[in-house]
Amino acid sequence: MAAPLVAVYNGPNLNLLGTRQPELYGRTTLAEVEALCRARAALHGLEVEFRQSNHEGALIDWVQSCRARAAGIVINPGGLSHTSVALLDALLATDLPVIEVHVTNIHRREPFRQASVTGKAATGIIAGLGPTGYALAIEAMAGLLGLIGTAQPAPRRRGEGGDA
Repeated sequence: MAAPLVAVYNGPNLNLLGTRQPELYGRTTLAEVEALCRARAALHGLEVEFRQSNHEGALIDWVQSCRARAAGIVINPGGLSHTSVALLDALLATDLPVIEVHVTNIHRREPFRQASVTGKAATGIIAGLGPTGYALAIEAMAGLLGLIGTAQPAPRRRGEGGDA
């Protein structure tokens, strides 16, 4: 039996992790984040597809392709999280568990960064914990997929996006 696939997708400018504003985003590179995700996934028998694009359409194509082959999606949409209704719609169309990750705490940033359009498709959001947030997202996904723990959250219904 093949290991469940978790897609880990990264949006615009995340290829610059480690060098872009390190005082804000840290010095960990995207390659190091990928290694972190793969190591954490291996602990739970998960396979990881790790990608980054600066192009909204590429992210949407990848998300749509998950419908038939992935068990869940971990996504850091970068700046697209604040603006992309198209990416939101693609995430909702998958009917998969989605965990949105932000390296910084978007709620402590500029007002235009504090709202996440794409977060409305997320089962959960992890923000402000740096690269560790990715490892926690993989851990949470393993739980959502029933690979660890016993408590399962209520299933996400299409279009649901309430606050708690």
